[in-house]
Amino acid sequence: MKKRIPIIDLFAGPGGLGEGFMSLKDKNGKSIFDIKLSIEKEENAHKTLTLRSFYRQFKKDNKTVPKAYYRALKQPDIAEREKQIEKLLNDYPEGKKAKSEARLIELGSKNWPPEIVDALIKERLKGEKNWVLIGGPPCQAYSSAGRVRVGGINKKDHRVYLYREYLRIIENHEPAIFVMENVKGLLSAKVDDEKVFDWMKKDLTVENKYTIHSFVKPVNKDIDYLIKSEKFGIPQKRHRVILFGIRKGLKHIGEYLNEKEEVQLQDVISDLPPLRSKLNRKFIKNHKTDLYSNGRPKKVYENLEDSSEGWKKLMNQNLKIIKSWGSLELNGLTKGFDKINLDLGSEFTSKLSSFKGNNKLKKWYLDKELNGVTNHDARGHLTQDLMRYLFSAIFVENNNEFPRIKDFAKQNKTLLPEHANVLSGKFVDRFKVQMRNKPASTVTCHISKDGHTFIHYDPTQCRTLTVREAARIQTFPDNYLFRGSRTAQYHQVGNAVPPFLALQIAEIVYKTVSENEII
Repeated sequence: MKKRIPIIDLFAGPGGLGEGFMSLKDKNGKSIFDIKLSIEKEENAHKTLTLRSFYRQFKKDNKTVPKAYYRALKQPDIAEREKQIEKLLNDYPEGKKAKSEARLIELGSKNWPPEIVDALIKERLKGEKNWVLIGGPPCQAYSSAGRVRVGGINKKDHRVYLYREYLRIIENHEPAIFVMENVKGLLSAKVDDEKVFDWMKKDLTVENKYTIHSFVKPVNKDIDYLIKSEKFGIPQKRHRVILFGIRKGLKHIGEYLNEKEEVQLQDVISDLPPLRSKLNRKFIKNHKTDLYSNGRPKKVYENLEDSSEGWKKLMNQNLKIIKSWGSLELNGLTKGFDKINLDLGSEFTSKLSSFKGNNKLKKWYLDKELNGVTNHDARGHLTQDLMRYLFSAIFVENNNEFPRIKDFAKQNKTLLPEHANVLSGKFVDRFKVQMRNKPASTVTCHISKDGHTFIHYDPTQCRTLTVREAARIQTFPDNYLFRGSRTAQYHQVGNAVPPFLALQIAEIVYKTVSENEII
């Protein structure tokens, strides 16, 4: 085969963009691209990157992955799993390579001055001039939801300017191609009435040394850089700005992403084991005298002991209340929860059922050696939230749309959460059931907070989505382990680029490099 195309991955997160590029194979099943360096500042995401790099050291040459890798993934206890992973990385030479590739580095920080980062990149590229830079500078500063919360762009937020670290590396190392990803909010973000996106476009042309293109169409206006993931086989309405930079002297070959059939949510998560929520705690009252610094009262909760019977009893009580309102058909829940036997899930489970529907991603997700999934355990929820989830899921089955806050208030005021701004109109979609017959809404890192906007469509499960379900929506293969606590896992999944979309982008990059005859 021709030589592999080197990649440097900046702001790599858990590695979604890199996963897509490394999944592009030649006719012999070997990887076309070769990640030389992945840089990420968050410790848990870096651990995830390192383990995945270990796995890829075998897969890029179509070699057999060690059984010890799968034994580690099948360990349900996180602490014990971490011990097995570290032993794995120390016992195999591929572990040393993985640690050399995945680096825990905070770009733009005092601890990592530019000259050290530049020296590392130069060392990893070993003189290669025709390589590809990929990555997504932190997007929180540009996100629409974030700007709503803080009242606009904060020009003192250093994250606004971190794209300049990406720019500096382009200037100093001149990749043949760069791929830069960010949120849709980037298109409208302003600082002192100047559009941040205009800064980026001007800066990234780097003294006319690069041309900037879209992956979806010829560019006439800024919105043309936007990729709507659901149009390209991703089971999620994730809209992201992705820039395709090409070095001067190389031609754009007129290739764009090909639209695909829409993938429904149920097509990618219905085979995962059904789970119930763990009973967590119950809201009792607001303190009258004990207040937060903003003047709002602190809340009093009662901790609950979890059990299957306790869960069934609570759910039957909730169902009885919903039935008494007389406005919704209960459909499959007319007999209640007594015969519904679900467990809480686990960090590893092998209880997969067969895929249902027209699922073209089956081979992408499944791994016969693993024969199961990781990161699939249910969160515990406030009892009052379980009532809201049950009502919401039943509402969807009746109306084919999820209820807004106004629908909660109209049905019964006891459904409204204890928030001062609940009826302010700022967050009308505070509780959102994901529709089974449509792509999911955008998975973001906020899913790590409470999951209220990612309620499972199945009312018998009455819970928010697990990490693995969110990972399926993001198109991560089942053997892609997210390390760290469950909260850290959610955060990583929400920040990632969907690997199956990245694979399609990689195909265009490879064709561009090939037709320009620089490999």
